Amino acid sequence: MALKSTIFKAALSVADIDHGYYADHALTLARHPSETDERMMVRLVALALNAWQLQSVCNGDGILAFGAGLSDPNDPDLSLKDFTGLTRLWVEVGQPEEKPIAKACQKADQVILYPFNHAAEVWWRGIENKLARLDKLQVWRVPTEASQALTRLAQRSMQLQATVQEGNLSLSDSQTHIDIECVRWK
Repeated sequence: MALKSTIFKAALSVADIDHGYYADHALTLARHPSETDERMMVRLVALALNAWQLQSVCNGDGILAFGAGLSDPNDPDLSLKDFTGLTRLWVEVGQPEEKPIAKACQKADQVILYPFNHAAEVWWRGIENKLARLDKLQVWRVPTEASQALTRLAQRSMQLQATVQEGNLSLSDSQTHIDIECVRWK
């Protein structure tokens, strides 16, 4: 019998000072049985860092949503679709292979990767030259210490505040505060 995903609920208040975006998001995250809390929380970080695009790219008339993730390798971890159904943003978390990234660049206006664990540097050295030709792609390294600290925020029901200022994210609940400074690799 297959294991079912664990459902997490998050009330996320985003204050993106860099882009003048302020909104509350009621989110449901389905954590696949093989997904770690760390990976799930990095998906949440990706949403907080890109929520502003809902307003600036889609003028508020779009859908920013988590995809099937590990359950469906052809579905992004996070996407932004405009009212016509076009995929404006495709976000992947972790260290995917080159072919799915190239396919995502054909399907979306913009693709962002967030590698996050201790093996990210090894993955990047092996794939960097292959990804150099993909103009629509950005790669942002989430520091390992920060991604591991995110697990302290993972609860079945979360009330989180996200503040983005000068490209850095501060994510907190009532007890824990984590600063995340992603490093742009591409």
